[in-house]
Amino acid sequence: MKSANKRVLPVGLFAVVSSVILLPILTLISALGIFLANSKTLNLMAEIIGFAIILMTTLLLFDIFVLAPIRKQDSDGVLDLPTKNQDITVALTAYNDELSIAVAVQDFLKHPNVKRVIVVNNNSSDATGERAAQAGAVVVFEPNQGYGHCVFRALHEASNYLDTDLVVLCEGDMTFRAQDINKLLAFESHGQIINGTRISEQLRMPDTQLSSFIYFGNFFVGKLLELKHLGKGTLTDVGTTYKLCKSEYLRENLIHYNPEINFEFNAYFLDKSLQLGARVVEVPITFHKRIGISKGGNISNKVATGVGLKMIRGIVFGWPEK
Repeated sequence: MKSANKRVLPVGLFAVVSSVILLPILTLISALGIFLANSKTLNLMAEIIGFAIILMTTLLLFDIFVLAPIRKQDSDGVLDLPTKNQDITVALTAYNDELSIAVAVQDFLKHPNVKRVIVVNNNSSDATGERAAQAGAVVVFEPNQGYGHCVFRALHEASNYLDTDLVVLCEGDMTFRAQDINKLLAFESHGQIINGTRISEQLRMPDTQLSSFIYFGNFFVGKLLELKHLGKGTLTDVGTTYKLCKSEYLRENLIHYNPEINFEFNAYFLDKSLQLGARVVEVPITFHKRIGISKGGNISNKVATGVGLKMIRGIVFGWPEK
């Protein structure tokens, strides 16, 4: 696996972020100027906005036509290294999922490639742990509250099993199904991380928690991350938990990830993985209505907006270090 290219700065990324953050702020200031200032001030604000648009466009074009080709020179082309041992350890995150966890465990255990299912119980106050164990899962208790801690523990526990070379990370709320493992396996030879994407309308049930607002916001952040790593992959979904990872990659690199990052951990995981030189490939997966009440970043559009802004801040200005 090639190390990350550190010579190229994501210049165009700042142009795009400026267009969605700085430009609205400048526009608002100009609007206020109509009531609070004279024509001279308005002319000045118009000049500032015009300069910002020109600068953003210039940087974006420079990134696409100058820096992107440089990045692609370091590419190895299509990676095709299939894992000989196709057995999988599935790790499910769970927090107060007593209504769904047993069904989820049984669903994944039925898949022919799944050797075991781990359930990481993140301080559930209900019977999540008991029902997961009764369904046949290996239950691990994670005392540190938060999605990042839960996912990190799940990846750590699953990658430590040496009789499986592949780890599938998922949630225990039945929004994802075991049958999509076949799609992830079909592309596992092409990367260290095969990330599920909920982008396909035909593969999403109409009554999921993925509202149109969250859908398009998630897509925007995905493209922002793609622009940051232009030439390194196609990204459309930075919010899905469902992914396949090579166990060897996790054992060697998981130490570099920060579990303190909470609901925005999936975007952080992809960003950090690309920085470390991992190959990330997206695969369309099905998405279903969850069993129980949503407790993550998709609770409402308001909560999702906060998570999305934290993702943008991390992608542009950097994530908290471990």
